Amino acid sequence: MLKKGIILLVTIFIICGTTSVFAVTGEAVLNSDQATELVEMKESTKEKMNEYIEKYGSTPYGVTAYILNGVRIYSIPFCFIGIAIGSIFQYVIGIRKLDLRDRGFAIIVSFVTILLICQVLPLIFAVVVNGWRG
Repeated sequence: MLKKGIILLVTIFIICGTTSVFAVTGEAVLNSDQATELVEMKESTKEKMNEYIEKYGSTPYGVTAYILNGVRIYSIPFCFIGIAIGSIFQYVIGIRKLDLRDRGFAIIVSFVTILLICQVLPLIFAVVVNGWRG
């Protein structure tokens, strides 16, 4: 178990090191199409942020709503991957080892809880800010 952890850490350091070397040497140069796409993404993000700021009436509320919407969207694939891993632990590996079956069930429950919280939190925020603030 310890050897696997050390190998994983060394692999992560190697990957991070090679990406930082490319960033420092400047070999990864953007062409005009990629630069145009980045500018368009930046402008669309600014537009969405301004829409949230206008909708909620202040900058802190708009930024918070924008972030919560991003969390809501990106939590779905993250939690489905976690549920799949928990299912593998519970139903595939857990057939032979009961302790891993319990771990798989705990992983599934925790990721379903995280998914529910991430999906309901933007709704609660919108109701509280728009409902009680006026």
